[in-house]
Amino acid sequence: MSLLGFLDYAGVAVFAATGALSASRKELDLIGFLFLALVTGIGGGTMRDVVLGSLPVFWVINPDYVLVCASVGVLVFFTAHMVESRYRLLVWLDAIGLSAYCVMGAAKGYVATGSPTVAIVTGTLTAACGGILRDIIAGEPSVLLRPEIYVTAALVGATVFTAATEFDLGPLTASVLGALTAFAIRGGALWFGWSLPRPNSRPGRSPDDVMK
Repeated sequence: MSLLGFLDYAGVAVFAATGALSASRKELDLIGFLFLALVTGIGGGTMRDVVLGSLPVFWVINPDYVLVCASVGVLVFFTAHMVESRYRLLVWLDAIGLSAYCVMGAAKGYVATGSPTVAIVTGTLTAACGGILRDIIAGEPSVLLRPEIYVTAALVGATVFTAATEFDLGPLTASVLGALTAFAIRGGALWFGWSLPRPNSRPGRSPDDVMK
């Protein structure tokens, strides 16, 4: 298996694990575990393929991805209670999945179009959309609303991979550089609380107050 192929399966499996961990935090049944594992594992890749017009999407062509998500969901269902801090494990697994998937998404976008811009966008979408869908469905605080860096890590990782590819550094070097960069940024954000500057503005008022 090539490194990109490994990153593809690894990204799906790790994101599926984060979805199943969210189901565990909500004390759902086995079907809930399977559903969240599946949506989180294939959500970002599905969004990428729809944007690129690669239909049918990847998991329809190769149902092994669905089996990977289901297997991970079942595994987490029987083992999640052994983990002392499921949310801490969730966010660190999410960082690993984001790092793998930003490279895989960028690679598929680059191969499909030859455009560095499209590659960066598809890499970012692939890495971020699964976690966003997971949080929306599970009712968790969205990763987009957390103060530390998230989408930016995927964006920079995809950019590094694309730049390395443009400079003909080879798929292995480009993949490693992109994934390590994304993980370093996301991991640093989790460990040190890194965040981007925000505007010094007042909080938004509720719609009811505005209409009075």
